[in-house]
Amino acid sequence: MARFGASEEWLAQVQEEIVDPEREIVDPHHHLWKQAWGGTYLLPDLWADTGAGHNVVQTVFVECRASYRSDGPEHLRVVGETEFVADVARASESEGGATIAGIVSHADLLLGDAVREVLEAHTAAGDGRFRGIRHAGAHAEHPEALMIPGRAPERLYEDPSFREGLRVLGQAGLTYDTWHYHYQNRALAELARAVPETTIVLDHFGTPLGVGPYAGRRAEIFEDWKKSIAEVAACPNVVAKLGGLAMPDNGFGWSERDTPPTSDEFAEAQRPYYLHAIECFGPERCMFESNFPIDRLSLSYAVLYNGLKKIVADFSEAEKDEMFAGTARRVYRL
Repeated sequence: MARFGASEEWLAQVQEEIVDPEREIVDPHHHLWKQAWGGTYLLPDLWADTGAGHNVVQTVFVECRASYRSDGPEHLRVVGETEFVADVARASESEGGATIAGIVSHADLLLGDAVREVLEAHTAAGDGRFRGIRHAGAHAEHPEALMIPGRAPERLYEDPSFREGLRVLGQAGLTYDTWHYHYQNRALAELARAVPETTIVLDHFGTPLGVGPYAGRRAEIFEDWKKSIAEVAACPNVVAKLGGLAMPDNGFGWSERDTPPTSDEFAEAQRPYYLHAIECFGPERCMFESNFPIDRLSLSYAVLYNGLKKIVADFSEAEKDEMFAGTARRVYRL
């Protein structure tokens, strides 16, 4: 089965010299799966992307419902994903490419205090790499319009059992990743204020949508997004993953073009999101993510990281070090 994402031929239409090729990168957000949505994404595929010129030394896998156990207690079947990725991560240490240094798995935080059993099982399966949980809060108001519709309950972040599960994560020294849509940012800020003891990682800028009923409303959505992101950033226990805006659901339309975007096009279109988030959170609470292979539907890994480097070209070397590697290493204890 082919590697997931746009075709090699389509992506190869844009070839660029690597910007700042020596800069060390920790990619804190990618997936792996044996087959999904018509394609695979395994270690050779990850290395083909991360090894395309940028100096990617470590990565963090983030849950994607890959290889759950097929039997046993329902709440523990998610541990199969950690077992699968731990095996791949061991291979990544010995074969010369970027090392999968951290694993963010899934657990149902609605279990409340009982989620401890799942966390202990992930820890045992993770071979020292298990770092946290993603239980996404994404609730799609118009799922029919989206490629990846979030199916969380509408008020998941408000559920007392969910919040108890989140507190258990913090007590265990584990992180909480989530993704949701732009109209849920304020709900996340409320959650972060309610559970200040847990480190929360906001994925994909809070996913500003641009398709279906959100198409043609980019300027309006952006202005509200700016305010809500500032509210999230005011919570000191939240850090931001900056990336994931090349998903088709963001509405930039690159996956539908005859040619993919260049890094200059990418940077021009998305710079306002990145610079606003960095201004709000500060470089020490921002980390650049690839969100591969999902964003591979729109552009190559080499072009993506060229664009990221161009967006922050005027930042100091220390600030760049934080956003490209330091924040991820610190948050995920790599």
